[in-house]
Amino acid sequence: MKTIIKFLFLATLLQSFQCNEEETVTSVTPEQLLQKKQEILDYINSFSCAEASGCNYIAFGAKPCGGPREFLVYPNTVNQATLENLVNEYYEMDNEYNIQTGAVSDCMIVGPPRSVDCVNGVCTIID
Repeated sequence: MKTIIKFLFLATLLQSFQCNEEETVTSVTPEQLLQKKQEILDYINSFSCAEASGCNYIAFGAKPCGGPREFLVYPNTVNQATLENLVNEYYEMDNEYNIQTGAVSDCMIVGPPRSVDCVNGVCTIID
C-alpha cells in the first residue's frame, strides 16, 4: 500500500513539472523573407557612398548547413546599428524558415568579398 501511495505522489509531482504553456509557432513565408530583404536593400540604397566615406559588407541570410547565404555591400554612411538589427531579424526569419521547411543546401561556404568600392555612388563588389 505504501508503494502505491509513493507512486501516486511521484506521478503527481512529475506532472507538476510539465509545461502548460503552448509554444506559439509563427511560420515564415517566402513572401515575408522577400519583403524583409527588400526592406533592407531599400534602407541600404537610401544612402550613397563617396570615395571619402567608403563601403563595407555584412553577412546576410542563413544557409541550412550554416553560414551566410550571401554578403551585402553598403556605404559606411548607414547607421550600422540599424542595419545590423535589420540583418539579424532577417537571419532569424531565414533560419526559422529553414527549420520549418526542412531546407537543405549545397553546404558550400560563401566567402566575403575580396574588395568593395564606391562606383558611381553605389557600393559594389570588386573581384
